[in-house]
Amino acid sequence: MDRSDLFARYDEELRTDDYADVDASPNGLQVGTDEGTVDHVAFAVDAAVSTIDRAVAVGADALVTHHGLVWGGIDRVTGREFDRMAPLVRNDVSLYVSHLPLDGHQTLGNAAGVADVLGLAEDGREPFGSLGPEHIGQRGHPAEPTSVYDLTAALDDELDTAGRGVRLIDAGPEMVEDIAVVTGSGVDWLDEAIDVGADVLVTGEGKQKVFHEAQEAGINVVLAGHYATETFGVQALQAQADEWGLETTYIDEPTGL
Repeated sequence: MDRSDLFARYDEELRTDDYADVDASPNGLQVGTDEGTVDHVAFAVDAAVSTIDRAVAVGADALVTHHGLVWGGIDRVTGREFDRMAPLVRNDVSLYVSHLPLDGHQTLGNAAGVADVLGLAEDGREPFGSLGPEHIGQRGHPAEPTSVYDLTAALDDELDTAGRGVRLIDAGPEMVEDIAVVTGSGVDWLDEAIDVGADVLVTGEGKQKVFHEAQEAGINVVLAGHYATETFGVQALQAQADEWGLETTYIDEPTGL
């Protein structure tokens, strides 16, 4: 497959251009070229020296990640930036990145993957986590009310938290019917979850202040790990590449954070 074709397919599916004004990450092709062909694509949550080296080692022509190398611009390609970019350039590995577009995609995205684990009814799901005109999360309802403790246990069973476990701030009702999901660092959307009447906000990592805010508002908050909640999107993109006849490799490097 032509590299340009692969990247164009992902850009169209993920609506990459629509997130350009709300995302600090420049999404799409971030390092390398869209010229030539691609036979083997590696997928990882993070673009880091270790994941890039592993992509090179398996002979990938492209690496697709959720977290890229550029956040608001680069002044110099030295030090850590050079160590990460040099192997990509030297080995002709194109880096394609999808940050917020892959969080918010309502079927392939990270929040959608968490919603699947929680068994939220597909016909009742809706976008959640507004960021300008776009959304980066999902909201829905289980087939029947479920205990927040069972919900936490289900995530603990399914997600790789590197042994650190899923944490619960049990400040709301025990039986939950309305579940809001923003993966990664999503506690900034706690007020939106409160405003829409959610019983629980499921996200990745927290901040100190969220404990008291949740207690005061009477809402549960589940912290399931930044990395652990953001593995779903790149794996969904990998499944698409498999369907397109490409060789793929998933590089899993859980951080426990």
